Amino acid sequence: MLKVPEHQVAGHQAIHGKLGPLVDDSGRFYKPLQDDERGSKELSFYESFSSDTRVPDHIRRFFPLFYGTQLLEASDGSGLLLHLVLQDLASNLLNPSIMDVKIGSRTWYPEASDSYIKKCLEKDRKTSTVSLGFRISGLQIYESKESGFWKPERKEVLSFTPEIVRLVLRKFVSTNSCIGSNVNPDCLFASSVYGGSTGILEQLLELKAWFEDQTIYHFNSCSLLILFDKESVSKGRTPVAEVKLVDFAHVVEGKGVIDHNFLGGLCSLIKVVSEILSDSKECSTKACFVESEKKFICNNGTCQ
Repeated sequence: MLKVPEHQVAGHQAIHGKLGPLVDDSGRFYKPLQDDERGSKELSFYESFSSDTRVPDHIRRFFPLFYGTQLLEASDGSGLLLHLVLQDLASNLLNPSIMDVKIGSRTWYPEASDSYIKKCLEKDRKTSTVSLGFRISGLQIYESKESGFWKPERKEVLSFTPEIVRLVLRKFVSTNSCIGSNVNPDCLFASSVYGGSTGILEQLLELKAWFEDQTIYHFNSCSLLILFDKESVSKGRTPVAEVKLVDFAHVVEGKGVIDHNFLGGLCSLIKVVSEILSDSKECSTKACFVESEKKFICNNGTCQ
């Protein structure tokens, strides 16, 4: 049985009679093909990418599995519509924290119309896209069984300044993640989610190494989806977190030229994540020092 994705954080949603993606219980994600050239371009990318021998196997894991296409009843009731059949990236996560990060300081592509470029430029300048080289397009952060998820509305997310974006990336790996609180993020999960040999930072660095060389595609207006769930962290499962590239309606041929727009945004995200990891390690070291001091005082008979 098809249903509306429970954990979709960005893009068109199949609610209130609108056209959007659907999922099933077998781990598949059905994305309706848009009726303009964007739909045909995304399908063309998946078909090309899935058979392109120039793409290393270790890079393919950063992309959703592609199962082909299927005619399905559209969620808006308009009749049968061709859908991309993809991997449901959140299907194996219990209470996933998810962040959709649109990469690049430019979200339009050279062949776009003047009106489309103007629209993109306006949004890019209002968000952190131009200043940081990336912006958050949507997110949900699991707080607790009692509080559930913090999932801000699209309008709020698009109003994030560069400072708020940095804060949210810290909140994403914190136990005190409510954005409205005045408490500094504790970044308790930073070392498990962002750090380590299988963490987000290492995955981003692996992607960066490929983008420094690959000239096959230019990934205009694509997003990185960052996913993890606290149950995996608490039980020590690996991999704790995953990075996936999504949204390929504006991908164009690289024609032998490096995709500097995507690479630059990726490097900027790596810098922010690295800073959070360094800060969290410093805080952890200070906390251990304070705890050691307390124990020393107690052991000398002056503990109150």
